[in-house]
Amino acid sequence: MNVSEVMTAQVATATPRTTVAEIARTMAEVESGAVPVTDDGKVVGLITDRDIVLRVVAEGMGLDTPVAEVMTEGVETCLEDDNVADATAKMGAKQIRRLVVLNADGKLAGILSLGDVAVDYGAKAVGKTLGEISENTPAAH
Repeated sequence: MNVSEVMTAQVATATPRTTVAEIARTMAEVESGAVPVTDDGKVVGLITDRDIVLRVVAEGMGLDTPVAEVMTEGVETCLEDDNVADATAKMGAKQIRRLVVLNADGKLAGILSLGDVAVDYGAKAVGKTLGEISENTPAAH
């Protein structure tokens, strides 16, 4: 089964100039805790609700702070044509709960989360991956 068959394809995005307040409203509207940050069509980061708590609230930054200052950079990705088993193995090895999915042109195609995998691929794969993610190191995103 390919990643494109289970990923969330309709994702909201932000730009590096989007403010924390704007992205928080977007997260509330689309009911998502993670939003890819794109610049000229290329994914340059990921802003999560955890980033907002740890890097904005805990550090006393303002809600007008640009996302570029608090986003997670170096985001792990996979391709939409990748096998779901390979993608979940990568999630386990990297100890992350979601992957940004790119198309063949390197543009954003969607996000693959453990929830997507659970719904369409099976609880067994999620349980194994979650066990690997939870080993010793806190998740990055």
